[in-house]
Amino acid sequence: MKGLDLYVKVRHAVRIEGLSERAAARRFGIDPRTVSKMMKFSVPPGYVRTKPPVRPKLDPFIPVIDRILADDKSRPKKQQHTSKRIFERLRDEYGFTGGITIVKDYAAVWHQRAQEMFVPLVHPPGHAQVDFGEAIGIIGGVEQDSLLRF
Repeated sequence: MKGLDLYVKVRHAVRIEGLSERAAARRFGIDPRTVSKMMKFSVPPGYVRTKPPVRPKLDPFIPVIDRILADDKSRPKKQQHTSKRIFERLRDEYGFTGGITIVKDYAAVWHQRAQEMFVPLVHPPGHAQVDFGEAIGIIGGVEQDSLLRF
């Protein structure tokens, strides 16, 4: 893969200096098709994985890890499993022979996927929003349902 400095030099030569793509390829010693790709993207495109990585040692234990992490969601923060503790349980209780790093990486991705997501609420000028809800209240000693508008 070409470095970012070469990327910037090629784009500068073609855009600012007015060099043709073919001449820039000759000047920098790279293929003209590479120069063409460099001109299409302002930032070098990163590597995109085509399929998920195969984890032959971890895959059989993923349901166990998922169960441990899901059970931890209902526990206090101080009593939840760390990645190291999950690794130790897998090794001691289930005979896991893999390393701690793949367990840590999986747990980190699991926690990231499990986080709550919030969508910002935006009201353009001239628009309003009303929320309705129901509440049960005691009014005058009588329990009543009431419709609330916020």
